[in-house]
Amino acid sequence: MKKIALIAHDNMKNDLVEFTKKHVDFFKKYPLVATGTTGKRIAEATGLEIHRYQSGPIGGDQQIGADIAMNEMEAVFFFRDPLTAQPHEPDISALIRLADVHKIPIATNQSTAELLVTALKLK
Repeated sequence: MKKIALIAHDNMKNDLVEFTKKHVDFFKKYPLVATGTTGKRIAEATGLEIHRYQSGPIGGDQQIGADIAMNEMEAVFFFRDPLTAQPHEPDISALIRLADVHKIPIATNQSTAELLVTALKLK
């Protein structure tokens, strides 16, 4: 079974934690990966088993990108902070580009995440 990735910028971590709590029954059906702190926070709040990669700014985004490139990813939930400049923006752009190239759905906010969960449940 392919993986689902969970990523959130600092100002969006609480939103992603709450989202995963709301949909814990959905997420427990998939192997989960996440960037470091995000994965820790979600695991503590939900009890979900999550393989934690490096923090996003030090390579975690690229590790998830590698999973995408290797055709190991089902979807990405990346709650981005659109109002704060990110020092690792090139890594974020590369991750989104890989998702586009490999036709991997990526939800970047709660509304698109709700749609993605609904779509994946129909699969």
